[in-house]
Amino acid sequence: MYRAAAVQPLSRAPRVMPDDTMPVNRGEPPMTLEAMTVKMKNPLTATPENLAHGKELFLNNCAPCHGASATGNGPVAHLLHDPPKNLVSGTSKDLPDGYIYGVIRDGILLMPSYDDAMSAHERWDVVMYVRSLQQAGVAPANTASK
Repeated sequence: MYRAAAVQPLSRAPRVMPDDTMPVNRGEPPMTLEAMTVKMKNPLTATPENLAHGKELFLNNCAPCHGASATGNGPVAHLLHDPPKNLVSGTSKDLPDGYIYGVIRDGILLMPSYDDAMSAHERWDVVMYVRSLQQAGVAPANTASK
């Protein structure tokens, strides 16, 4: 009779977890929204790839409430108790990048946190895309239909 090597249960992880599948501290220091507003600056440049990725993330995560044009008229906005913010005009236009990043990361008032849904790089891509909408002052739905 042959004796095989003994199996040691859990001697190695039962599976390798892909990156960003579980909410973990990704090395970002814990900061209040006020500290992020003052200290955090977007480390990325507005390349076409970053803007395209930011647009994709915005349409998947933000547009249901804020709308594709970011004016607060998303398809589920009528179901919400309070309407989502218009991100293209008003006070949102004057807020620093760090504030918008912090709101995406930690949530604020009625907006939930997207910390576990987006990496830091992805959140900055969304900030850049929102800034591009603010600078253009036009809805992406209108430009996409041309």
